[in-house]
Amino acid sequence: MTTPRPFRFGIQAGGPADATAWTALARRCEDLGVSTLTMADHLDDQLAPIAGLMAAAAATTTLRVGALLFCNDYRHPAVLAKEAATIDVLSGGRFELGLGAGWMVNDYEQAGITLDRAGVRIDRLAEALPIVKGLLAGETVLHDGEHYRIDGLTGTPRSVQRPHPPILIGGGGRRILTLAAEHADIIGLNIDLRAGVIDERAGPNATLEATEEKLGWIRDAAGARFAHIELQVRVHLATVTDDRDAVAEAVGPTLGLSPAAALATPHALVGTVDQIADQLIERRERWGISYIGLSASALDEMAAVIDRLAGA
Repeated sequence: MTTPRPFRFGIQAGGPADATAWTALARRCEDLGVSTLTMADHLDDQLAPIAGLMAAAAATTTLRVGALLFCNDYRHPAVLAKEAATIDVLSGGRFELGLGAGWMVNDYEQAGITLDRAGVRIDRLAEALPIVKGLLAGETVLHDGEHYRIDGLTGTPRSVQRPHPPILIGGGGRRILTLAAEHADIIGLNIDLRAGVIDERAGPNATLEATEEKLGWIRDAAGARFAHIELQVRVHLATVTDDRDAVAEAVGPTLGLSPAAALATPHALVGTVDQIADQLIERRERWGISYIGLSASALDEMAAVIDRLAGA
């Protein structure tokens, strides 16, 4: 039987937009045993991820930092590889490179960026991946594709982590998860975001049954490399409470889920510290999910869970 991966926890934050408070958050994450501080890549009211992640890394010594996720449409892969390698070098090898095809409609519309259909965006990400990997490994890249042309560019600086920082690709649809299964070191299980917003339409894609289906797609596409992939899940609701049923009844419908389905989804953690810890252990045994992504707003509530399970 395969030994389960130790639990690790990521905290997703976009602020506070104040230098003192931001570095204090990073240090608190480190002190509480959080593995990784991550940032999304949106154009709304949040700090920009490249500068924010580097500031967090500079304020800490062991905390890893990562993007969850960089939008491929916002950055040319040669530019992103340069930025990623620089963060990895200056953090002493503590960077995780999350990559996504883009999804948030408001970002595209308000910035005047063309939002191509999902298939085109995923094709573009698939083409960018070998470019990014090659440059991070210090290779000289020649590429002439449909979306990008690289004419003999050598990747510098070379990333500290070899051959490159861990690459995380996540999503909820079959195509993006198949791409992740073929190329990623970490796969993020999330709801399907093709609607461009998170609302009650996401519910059917967040169920236990939908999770089983996604894992089946990943296993089929990954083949023998599945055993070497770390599975991450983004938890959108995390609440420590003695009355989990009441929370599920109040929140479930807003997510398009029945109360029972809201408690079962891997995208929610509701209950006492003991109940949540037991649920995470059961999900790891059942699905192999060991990397838990939480919102910064849940950090204090979940501190006892992190203390109990991180590294176990």
